[in-house]
Amino acid sequence: MKRLFALIAVFGMLFFMVSNVVVAQEAATEPKTTTEEQVNLAADQEEEAAAAVEANQSLHSQLKQKFIEGGPFFMSFVLITLILGLAFSIERVLYLNLATSNTKKLLSKVEDALKSGGVDAAKEVCRTTRGPVASIFYQGLDRSHEGIDVVEKSIISYGGVQAGLLEKGLSWIALFIALGPMLGFMGTVIGMIGAFDAIEIAGDISPALVAGGIKVALITTVTGLTVAIILQIFYNYCVAKIDSIINNMEDASISLIDILVKHNLKKQDIHG
Repeated sequence: MKRLFALIAVFGMLFFMVSNVVVAQEAATEPKTTTEEQVNLAADQEEEAAAAVEANQSLHSQLKQKFIEGGPFFMSFVLITLILGLAFSIERVLYLNLATSNTKKLLSKVEDALKSGGVDAAKEVCRTTRGPVASIFYQGLDRSHEGIDVVEKSIISYGGVQAGLLEKGLSWIALFIALGPMLGFMGTVIGMIGAFDAIEIAGDISPALVAGGIKVALITTVTGLTVAIILQIFYNYCVAKIDSIINNMEDASISLIDILVKHNLKKQDIHG
């Protein structure tokens, strides 16, 4: 028992001595730590204040601020690219949706008109129906008296014309998709040049000197890529819509030729 108390006393003295040493070291470094804490506290308060101001701003205000920070002159070209690209994209979307038609219903009407009123009645049905399929049908029916071979050639030729009309304007959308990132990367280069000019003038490398130029570079790059992403979505939608319409045109044209062949055979049977 005495040995146990002696060991406890020794450990207690050692612990007391170590505690005094640690306290002394903390007391020696306390002014430095306090100063660092004050600096960190001030920086945190500034960040919190900036975050609060940014949170209170609306999305429109934030976009406007980033637009000004990226350089109004250069960012205007990126914005014009987006506006023109959206104009062409929206025009194509509206045109393609209006060009979409129910080909099965049209074929049924044309077939019924051929049975009841002949080619002229079928042409009238196509004339009053909008869309490229109806236009192709009209061209084929208009030359039905010249034979099935002529009708087929007419449909193929006019189908190519209608496909060209559907794809009209896509090259401009593709151009603006390419221009957006190019202008953004050009802004990156311009921003980096400005950063290195500031370093050259100051004769010293400081984060504050290069931060402005790098910020401009990043904002213009993000804006250009955003423009390209938005327009690429519209472009892919238009391409998919055009492919669908062309497939319907081809299927409906084959069905029209079959209907005309049956109609001619019935006429021959009647006259025979």
